[in-house]
Amino acid sequence: MKDGAIMANSGHFDIEIDVAWLEQHAVKKNAKMRHQTDEYVMADGRRLLLLAEGRLVNLGAAEGHPASVMDMSFSDQALTAEYLVKEAKNLKAGVHNVPTYIDKEVASLKLKSMGGHIDTLTPAQDMYLNSWEHGS
Repeated sequence: MKDGAIMANSGHFDIEIDVAWLEQHAVKKNAKMRHQTDEYVMADGRRLLLLAEGRLVNLGAAEGHPASVMDMSFSDQALTAEYLVKEAKNLKAGVHNVPTYIDKEVASLKLKSMGGHIDTLTPAQDMYLNSWEHGS
């Protein structure tokens, strides 16, 4: 890895990063150099940064309680399950993407619950962003 590489585990289990190997081979460890960030200095001088001790970064390094971190994921899952039940007769067997409108609704509601707001795209902006015919 290059000097200054940042490692984060966004998988489902805590085995994607070999933290034991880092512990054994680093010549120096600067624990908690920043919030949820450990620096491992290797013999050749490279510094490798590990987030959340190699644990799931969305839970280990998030600010706040995991429920407040995962609420959007659970909301997406619930609304998608509802969509699948309602649209079952129109869907072929297979893997389906979460409809974009569900992701947008969940994000909008979360932002609103936090006192924020976001502008919506004009039809012309939406067409530009979703077209290969415009732009450079």
